[in-house]
Amino acid sequence: MKIFNWTNIRLVLMISLVIFLYSFTSYRNEHRKIKKTEVVFVGKNTLFLKEEMVNKLLIEKNQYLKTINKVDLDLKKLELSINKQQMIQKADVFVSVDGVLKAVVKQKTPVGRVFNETGSFYIDYEGNRMPLLENYTARVPLLSGKIAVVKKKKLSEVLRMINEDEFLKKNIIGVQVLPNGSLIMANRNYDFQIDFGRTINIEKKFKNYKAFFQKAISDSTLNKYKRINLKFTKQVVCIK
Repeated sequence: MKIFNWTNIRLVLMISLVIFLYSFTSYRNEHRKIKKTEVVFVGKNTLFLKEEMVNKLLIEKNQYLKTINKVDLDLKKLELSINKQQMIQKADVFVSVDGVLKAVVKQKTPVGRVFNETGSFYIDYEGNRMPLLENYTARVPLLSGKIAVVKKKKLSEVLRMINEDEFLKKNIIGVQVLPNGSLIMANRNYDFQIDFGRTINIEKKFKNYKAFFQKAISDSTLNKYKRINLKFTKQVVCIK
């Protein structure tokens, strides 16, 4: 049996060629110069950060970016630096095959705005704090009261449901947290208070409120009520 037949020789040559091409391509890719930077915003909420702000984060520690090889860039460090920005939920940084340093950025979404003795700030989808910006004001419910007594995960769940529902988003303009953790909500167009209770059975309570509102508005009785109690999931209790 011949080991060095033509088939084996051709196979070895092909494998060697593939290894050479891969090594050559990898070398060229690693030593490719950075041509420019590009910022891509993804998701619905792209109102807080401008492209220039993210670009500044990309180049502030690499002032001579166009003379840097791809292999010399610490992409992980750049990514961590951008992710520390308080308006950013997640950022991915990479270099494209044509030498463009790209940052794909998803901004945080505000779902509530806090007013207290220390100042004002937003609450995002995860219940974390977001600073205000001068160039944009989000139309979200105003939060007041003893916010710290409610778990941020549960409070953000309430606020997310309001934000994601067109009716609730237009209807609910304020949320007050009582010392016992119960929520009192304010309606945009009517004077009644919404006694939401604790942050349990959230979806069911909102469903009951929407059903009550549609029935009451068709009966023209909304102006008669001072308080709407949603604590009981099987009924809505109205106080005149």
